[in-house]
Amino acid sequence: MNVLVTGGAGFIGSNVVDGLLDNGFNVTVLDNLSTGKKENLNPLSRFYKTDIRDKKALEEIFKEVKPEIIYHLAAQIDVRKSVADPAFDALTNIIGSINLFELAVKYNVKRIIFSSTGGALYGEPDNLPADESTEIAPLSPYGVSKYCTEQYLNYFKSMYGIERVILRYANVYGPRQDPLGEAGVVAIFTGRILNGEKPIIYGDGNQTRDYVYVKDVVKANLLAMDGKEGTYNIGTGIETSVNVLLEMLSSALNKKVDPIYAPPRKGEVQRISLNGAKAKRELGFIPEYSLERGLEETIEWFKKYSPDY
Repeated sequence: MNVLVTGGAGFIGSNVVDGLLDNGFNVTVLDNLSTGKKENLNPLSRFYKTDIRDKKALEEIFKEVKPEIIYHLAAQIDVRKSVADPAFDALTNIIGSINLFELAVKYNVKRIIFSSTGGALYGEPDNLPADESTEIAPLSPYGVSKYCTEQYLNYFKSMYGIERVILRYANVYGPRQDPLGEAGVVAIFTGRILNGEKPIIYGDGNQTRDYVYVKDVVKANLLAMDGKEGTYNIGTGIETSVNVLLEMLSSALNKKVDPIYAPPRKGEVQRISLNGAKAKRELGFIPEYSLERGLEETIEWFKKYSPDY
């Protein structure tokens, strides 16, 4: 089966590509390498350096590859950048996605699996962990654009019958996450600690996130290929504060760490965790990694593969 992965040179996308190849699929990667990295590319995949905003270039790839399944992970993922430049965020996350969906219909793609966000979609829910029926109340343009893309995908389902699965991720972490990027506190903290620098905590550090390991996210994506259509939270249901996360990293690295506290950032939620009961019930998805185990593997990867440490 021919599978197209947009954003397949990125952190989550490249791990999904590896999982697909391990299961015998023919995989084509599409990435503009703005945040994705060539070193993340699996040599067994076929690669096109293309931007999803370039519909003409996209169509040439569709003609050549003839994908049957699309994993759509290409996105502008930086909350702060979305606040600073909402139009850029929308061009990539909404217009780029529409280009992809229109071509998927034209070239008879069977199913689209879309990587959305649970961490930025529900705002500040009254009840945690949040399930899929929780009110949508994003605090950033990034959350708005992801939800808008979900709705466009649902429209293409109702209008043209294309199958779709929407995966709303919690805070994904693990190997290949960029420690120099703007998103991904685990990677950023790990990188700074290993470099002998102080991590920066924005706010008082009591804000919580639901940290889900990337290998569990890959499992969810593989289950989504043949699983029941729908929208699913992919998380652990466990809240962990930034302060506690730093304590866990300090312990795992056997280093005493004194963070720098800075003013809170606009557009970021204070507390979030995701209820994954629906994904368990309908996809058979159960996270396997505890945060402790996931952090250990992540740290070992950084020590082994990052040239800076």
